Amino acid sequence: MKRDELGDLFGFLTVAEERSFTRAAARLGTSQSSLSHMIRRMEERMGVRLLTRTTRSVAPTEAGEQLVATLRPAFNDIQTRLDSMSALRQKPAGTIRITSSRHATETILMPAVMQLMADYPDIKVEISVDQRLTDLVAERYDAGVRLGEQVEKDMIAVKIGPELRMTVVGSPAYFAQHPKPATPHDLTQHVCINLRLPTLGGLYAWEFEKNGRPLNVRVDGQFTCNDVPMIIHAAVNGLGLACLPDDQFKDLIEEGRLVRVLEDWCPPFPGYHLYYPSRRQPSPAFVLLVEALRSSSRLRREVS
Repeated sequence: MKRDELGDLFGFLTVAEERSFTRAAARLGTSQSSLSHMIRRMEERMGVRLLTRTTRSVAPTEAGEQLVATLRPAFNDIQTRLDSMSALRQKPAGTIRITSSRHATETILMPAVMQLMADYPDIKVEISVDQRLTDLVAERYDAGVRLGEQVEKDMIAVKIGPELRMTVVGSPAYFAQHPKPATPHDLTQHVCINLRLPTLGGLYAWEFEKNGRPLNVRVDGQFTCNDVPMIIHAAVNGLGLACLPDDQFKDLIEEGRLVRVLEDWCPPFPGYHLYYPSRRQPSPAFVLLVEALRSSSRLRREVS
């Protein structure tokens, strides 16, 4: 294979992943015209169309998808091996890309990452805050952070946070006008604040469990939102009951601005885990990230 052909293959893979000549050109540091010319040259050389182009989008053809499936793991392996060579340097280096939910990023990931970058200036970290479950391999992430129950079985999972529990709260003003619910069934008689899920756009069904018996409740109310801080704000201002992880409400409960109910129906569940593909060869920088998260988790347990 000629040297320029290898560059053409990487250029094609970038366009296929970005689904855009504009974004691919920006990522590669080249022009759209040269990238388009390179793809045409590849298609002529291979005798098959690789991309379907319209005025609004770019997508791989069937042949293009087959080529992507071949190239992606090959280039990922090359990148991993190049990253591992940083072990030969005096200081670990490289970029770590992570996808994480906002709550996990704020409470678990950022404290460890900030310390890691301070200790190792040659390590770079990119965090994509996203609630959806992301395909790590397809979107070129090194790892993700999600709740333990959300991690796929074929992934390596490292526990990096304490157990969590959902908590139902309401403001004193709300409970001055409504009796406290004794069981989740009573929630049908209450005004509740719904959380719009960012993945499929549905509403979160409040999850409860007692004596090993799970119970999901679809609640109703005037206010629905996909933003947790706004839901907390609404609950404090008496717009209804809210149900979120307990650490979101801790300070407000201690201050008396919110009141917890249905505690015996809210058992703990597995907290946040760092997960990554089992076939991935960790770079020295990534190994340091895992250890930083583990150390941070141990420190939180000792403090608590």
